[in-house]
Amino acid sequence: MRTARLVARTVRGIEEVAAAEIRALGRVERIGHREVLFHADVSGLDLRCADDVFAVAAEIEGVGHTRAALDVLTRAVRSVDLAPLLAGRDVSTMDVSASFLGRRTYNRYDLEDAVGQPLAARTGLRYVSRRGGAVPPPGLSWRLTVTDDRALLALRLASRPLHRRPWRRVTRPGSLHPPLAAAMLRLAGPLAGRRLLDPCCGVGTIPLEAGNVSIVATDHAPAAVAAARANGLTPVAVADAGRLPLGRGAVDVVVSNPPWDRQVRATGVLGHSPDRFWSELRRVLDPHGRAVLLLPAGTKPGLTVLSRHPVSLSGRHAEVLVMTP
Repeated sequence: MRTARLVARTVRGIEEVAAAEIRALGRVERIGHREVLFHADVSGLDLRCADDVFAVAAEIEGVGHTRAALDVLTRAVRSVDLAPLLAGRDVSTMDVSASFLGRRTYNRYDLEDAVGQPLAARTGLRYVSRRGGAVPPPGLSWRLTVTDDRALLALRLASRPLHRRPWRRVTRPGSLHPPLAAAMLRLAGPLAGRRLLDPCCGVGTIPLEAGNVSIVATDHAPAAVAAARANGLTPVAVADAGRLPLGRGAVDVVVSNPPWDRQVRATGVLGHSPDRFWSELRRVLDPHGRAVLLLPAGTKPGLTVLSRHPVSLSGRHAEVLVMTP
């Protein structure tokens, strides 16, 4: 068993949900903007709510808002102890992905090159800069985040980001981000012995993230149902979310990303009567059940709201709402 200091990257708004998942595996040190720092055994680490997990290499102080910060980073990287992180790695290239908060006189590519070039010099690997839109080949992937005057440098544990699920062979516009789906399922509470409904399942992200539980998965678009089947979801059927083929109180939990004419246009009954979505949920959901939905910010829900969780997805503001009939 090897315990290490790690950082999990998350969707903005679900940091606390990711931290709750992490606490079952290790000790949470700090929760920040889109990240959770923690200590855990790196072997067999499986986090569903995290976009990715990295081993922390260094925290660098004194990173200001001017270009002088680039020299601070370059000098700091030259003294970082890399040996524990590089053991057993057999690659020929490396890349860096950087982000920062606040206004600064440098951009992300300046940050990436400021640490990527000295890291390449120390490791003997070829540094592939993302400047100009290059897509790095598989290799060492470093992550640099700058908040206030502190930078966190970390190395990805796995060969690919955690959010790239192996089951996801087919995707469509509006497909839900898998770690966000996992977070929504955690907010729904324990699922063992309960019947879960996703009436707008799309490519099957929520049911597939739910795992081995009793599931009713439907979508009004035959192409979406075909995509869900291609991703390995069974059973799944074509059905209208405004006229569900279920009896009263037939399900215990609803978790879904319904269409609200943003990325995906509402069709069927919901295309002309969107409020039917709420009346159908009240009908099929057990009176003591729970619904967890991803909705555009400002949507007026048709169920009693228990909690709100604002999230940011590619610059768009949304909310995960936990509700009851």
